[in-house]
Amino acid sequence: MPAVSWSKPLGWPGAAVRRLRPASFGAEPRGERMERLRRSPHFRDGAFRNDRAVHTVPQGDGSRGSLLRAMLRREDRRRRRPAGEIPLHRAVPEAPPESGLRLTWLGHATVLAEIDGHRVLFDPVWGRRCSPFGFAGPARLHPVPTPLDELGPVDAVVISHDHYDHLDMPTVRALAAAGTLFAVPLGVGAHLEHWGVAPDRVVELDWNESTTVGELTLTATPGQHFCGRGLRRRALTLWASWVVAGPEHRVFHSGDTGYFPGFARIGADHGPFDATMMQIGAYSEYWPDVHMTPEEGLRAHLDLDGGVLLPIHWGTFNLALHS
Repeated sequence: MPAVSWSKPLGWPGAAVRRLRPASFGAEPRGERMERLRRSPHFRDGAFRNDRAVHTVPQGDGSRGSLLRAMLRREDRRRRRPAGEIPLHRAVPEAPPESGLRLTWLGHATVLAEIDGHRVLFDPVWGRRCSPFGFAGPARLHPVPTPLDELGPVDAVVISHDHYDHLDMPTVRALAAAGTLFAVPLGVGAHLEHWGVAPDRVVELDWNESTTVGELTLTATPGQHFCGRGLRRRALTLWASWVVAGPEHRVFHSGDTGYFPGFARIGADHGPFDATMMQIGAYSEYWPDVHMTPEEGLRAHLDLDGGVLLPIHWGTFNLALHS
């Protein structure tokens, strides 16, 4: 059942209106958090904006109707699912990596980065569906490779943005109980606090702002995407890619993004990178500005001056029309 809350709309003094609102929708920024959003150079005309004009709704002639038809066609639906069982390597190594750097892909955009003696967990999603509801929405194409309670302690959880396939309420609540630090883009802290994360365990950053965790520096860097949960989707939360730099190694996580010139700037400012975790799935001609094709992901990796490329954001949830 969704969480039930009561509210009194403005102009209806004394009247209580029963309102159903799933807790998974999160919460909108208010008070000082909202004031900080308004001070961001990326917050304009009441919402966060990309640095250049970007389409965040389906494009093309008759786009909404043709997209819906394509998603419902039987042959397209069959093509979009794996032909067989997806192979999994279930074990997460317990010993520290000998090189000082190890990335373990845990499905979709979830990656455990062990870097220079620290453990950073990116976009953790252990839920069965990337949806506000447990009974509907895209379901996993494979089980989670490792139970969350077997992952071991992490020094920081890094969230790229608040879409359901990157920010999962049950996973956040489980991690909150461990008292770990959450590094998130501006506004996303409202969701976390709504779900029980202590305010002093949340660090919210604008693009090109940093925080430290042990010997690591975590920097929120630009991306080209959009945000929003719930029904109104007012773009009151920011999206970001992330740079994590240690004494010996540095890595990049793209989050969700379209290809844009900012990758070269990030590479110049923060590279070279020992490894990049790059979004290469859920792309479509219907939304070319906000997700990269595999070819664009490779181009971005080269722009960043990356070493090893770990492709992410594919193989776990069926979110686009490609096979």
